[in-house]
Amino acid sequence: MLTIRHDIPQGLTEIPASQLYQALPGPTLIHLQGRRDPGLFVSVLLHGNETTGYAAIQELLKKYQKQTLPRSLSIFIGNVEAARHGVRRLDSQLDYNRIWKAGTSPEHAMTHQVIEEMRQRGVFASVDIHNNTGLNPHYACVNRIDSRFFHLARLFSRVVVYFIRPAGVQTMAFADLCPAVTLECGKVGERSGLDHALEYLDACLHLSEIPEHPVPEHDLNLFHTVAIMKVPDFCSLGFGEEPADLRFVPQLDHLNFIELPAGTQLGWATPESGARLVVSDEEGRDVGEKFFEYAGGAIHTRVPIMPSMLTLDRTVIRQDCLGYLMERLRPTSPS
Repeated sequence: MLTIRHDIPQGLTEIPASQLYQALPGPTLIHLQGRRDPGLFVSVLLHGNETTGYAAIQELLKKYQKQTLPRSLSIFIGNVEAARHGVRRLDSQLDYNRIWKAGTSPEHAMTHQVIEEMRQRGVFASVDIHNNTGLNPHYACVNRIDSRFFHLARLFSRVVVYFIRPAGVQTMAFADLCPAVTLECGKVGERSGLDHALEYLDACLHLSEIPEHPVPEHDLNLFHTVAIMKVPDFCSLGFGEEPADLRFVPQLDHLNFIELPAGTQLGWATPESGARLVVSDEEGRDVGEKFFEYAGGAIHTRVPIMPSMLTLDRTVIRQDCLGYLMERLRPTSPS
């Protein structure tokens, strides 16, 4: 399934993500030589409708069209078919950001080929670029408590999230090879996200090294994802006054990255349906009772929490999750 190239496909800097299928047969890894080695690895379009990373790569390639890249660059363009249809993934597909682990599918084999290709070439750092559908700040994610990872993340944002679930994400696989970060660049189509990603990639290409000394604690707002929230498949889903087994407040995504006190109402659960959020910790254990209480048909927080990636997008909720719960973490805390 993987195509490997050592040149820029004709017209790539102009082709919109929705038309990429006309230029690329599928997932494609492009190696470009720069003045320094090893190269920077960048993955985009692991979710077909998250196009900011691809647009940033287009702008970056335009900038260096007539000059040598400061550092070699390897670009992985992921779910071309989903991008064609403007969706996160097709119903028949696996999630391209959950397949970077052991597995027997052709998609797993493809990501293993990418990993081995980059292992053999050597890689300076890895950057995976995403959008989200709710109201969130621009922030970076890491999967290791490691000063190099924090420096790479801090170059993008003071807000950094450490997580180890969900498994199978690209950065977790590449963390064995080099410092690796995920960039969350806000909603699709926002120019600020594109400009921020472009500026970041250009800065990474100019880095001579990634520092190993600790990042000062006052220079980093570090959070740890401790739980994931999902809506059970058997439950109907709604917002505001919509009739549904589980209903959430109309502006649920406005609660992202806000420290909510105990007793904050997130929505309603129809008592006769027995509907409950499925809340799992990093070990997959059910921790719903720790975080939420259901009384009088309302859903309230039981303890202070800070949510992230809460979304109003029903497709994302069904295909992935409603959002995550976080706690503050010191950069020197053990993982």
